[in-house]
Amino acid sequence: MNLKPQQYINGEWVDAISGNTRDIINPYNQEVIAKAPEGDEADTKAAIAAAREAFDQGDWADTPATERGAIVRKIAELIERDREELAELESLDTGKTVEESRGDMDDIAGVFRYYAEIADKNGGEIIDAPVPNAISKVVHEPVGVCAQITPWNYPLLQASWKLAPALATGNTLVMKPSEITPLTTVKVFQLMEEAGVPAGVANLVLGAGHTVGAELSSSLDVDLISFTGGIVTGKKIMQAASVNVKKLALELGGKNPNIIFADADFDIAVDQALNGVFFHAGQICSAGTRLIVEESIHDKFVDALVARVKKFKLGSGFEEDTQMGPLISAEHLAKVEAYVEAGIKEGATLAVGGSRPEDPELQKGFFYLPTIFTDCTTDMNVVQDEAFGPVITVEKFQTEEEAVKLSNDSIYGLAGGVWTNDIAKAERCVKKMRMGTVWINEFNLYFPHAPWGGYKQSGIGRELGKLGIEEYTETKHIFHNLKPAPLNWF
Repeated sequence: MNLKPQQYINGEWVDAISGNTRDIINPYNQEVIAKAPEGDEADTKAAIAAAREAFDQGDWADTPATERGAIVRKIAELIERDREELAELESLDTGKTVEESRGDMDDIAGVFRYYAEIADKNGGEIIDAPVPNAISKVVHEPVGVCAQITPWNYPLLQASWKLAPALATGNTLVMKPSEITPLTTVKVFQLMEEAGVPAGVANLVLGAGHTVGAELSSSLDVDLISFTGGIVTGKKIMQAASVNVKKLALELGGKNPNIIFADADFDIAVDQALNGVFFHAGQICSAGTRLIVEESIHDKFVDALVARVKKFKLGSGFEEDTQMGPLISAEHLAKVEAYVEAGIKEGATLAVGGSRPEDPELQKGFFYLPTIFTDCTTDMNVVQDEAFGPVITVEKFQTEEEAVKLSNDSIYGLAGGVWTNDIAKAERCVKKMRMGTVWINEFNLYFPHAPWGGYKQSGIGRELGKLGIEEYTETKHIFHNLKPAPLNWF
């Protein structure tokens, strides 16, 4: 297993120009698992220049879409071939269970396959011309040089959502993964090279957001920036991108409501409410961390949640019986602790959890017990702020209208859920819920064919689906007069 990551610029594997490195830490035990190059502005400029030349002077944009699609399909096949290695790297890097990482790799291969299949199906259309002897057509062309910044929670999955459509549509790119979880992204760039992606088309820079990310955002040679991460950073990127009015695709997280009506299947709703939050220790932008439960079943529902939570097995992601791994870092652990302490001060009732585990085997890792708050109201910061950890807040409601109103009381609008066996009620609710994805009797299911993105401050644009490929294209109208004649106006 290659644990000597390098940057990939203009078809060459290189260290940082400065020679600086960063320790990559296993969140389970704080062991150093790799030393990665710590790129900065100089590395980023070199990568942008390579991508710019590859787009302006190279053949990638003019390569037939079927050929680009074949390369993207080959990447999917190589991911499937190296599935186990990639899953182990992802679990080492993030702390999640290896079983979850294996599932991620299957999803990632599916994303590349999906965009390989539709690469040649976005050619455009002929539209009616307003005059005779003319052709009027609409075509879709690559945007150009794309900057792609990915988060630490799902490093390769989020990378795939950006890489596959960008390559399929003929763009060139510079990717910056999170500086603390770069390993699987490095590996997939190796697979992209093996699949035949030309030099300069795809470039990889490893480094911090305040250097690499800032340079990507402000560069005049970058045409589009796609960012997945926190809302504060997203707003900074928007400001920096205004220098040349870059095209933007931003996914900035959420505080996602999960409405439980009394007529829902109780046991399934309990199970899925837990799954909706505690996968990857709650470090998921779409986690259903706001449970909004009908008052008549509230106490019973909370009791069932608490009973299940107390049985969770925390541990190494490589142990088969582990259900939840550690948080990503000491810094993030401290943020979750501060979030819970603030919730207690606001008056929320701690039903379970709220501390680090006492198990001596877990003391070296960044573990935090799964936590449930009750007696929560929307005026509490603990309800409004994204915890990005294993924490649920529970609110009560009495009427359908109140449930929907509570669900929309947020600056975010990424995702939400409704649990009920009343089909009409479910459809009425989802019509009024201001979110990019709403599940009925399901939570956190996504797939390549369906678009992903948010309303309000959860972001701009969509990834996945046909809309995901449109993010990486510009639309051009071409009017061809086949029989020009003088107008004799002047």
